[in-house]
Amino acid sequence: MSSNLTPSANGEYASRREALWANVVSPAGYVLAVSYPILAISTGARAIYQLFFRADIDYYLPVYLSAFAALCYLTATLGFAYRRRWTWWLSVLALGVESFMTLVVGTWSFIDPDFIGRTVWRHFGEDYGYFPLFQPLIGLVWLFWPLTMEAYGIRRKRSS
Repeated sequence: MSSNLTPSANGEYASRREALWANVVSPAGYVLAVSYPILAISTGARAIYQLFFRADIDYYLPVYLSAFAALCYLTATLGFAYRRRWTWWLSVLALGVESFMTLVVGTWSFIDPDFIGRTVWRHFGEDYGYFPLFQPLIGLVWLFWPLTMEAYGIRRKRSS
């Protein structure tokens, strides 16, 4: 990708790859960069509220799981917001952990619901509209998209 991805005077890009990057792939990353902090704030606020303001909480595993999820979401946000090689790797790791935890905790919440309690990953993110299930998968698809990998310097750029 060239650093100047502006269309020519007649509204056309130099290549279909540049048009795809400018119109679809890059904006999708910015949507993820906005949606992930929203999810982090909602799960983090829930965990903080339960830890410090709810006197009736006596079982803290769900609270800690939600706080860990919020940390994963914030970590993944770095890679969506800052296009650097190291943030790509950090986001891939965070989204991998998040996907794994969603599947493990989501499955376990059906097997032993009392042990898991009400956490963000319970029933694969049911309380959060299943965003914890599909959002990291969308994020991983975006991060491994060839044009995204080129933009981050993970993969060599193809000539147009």
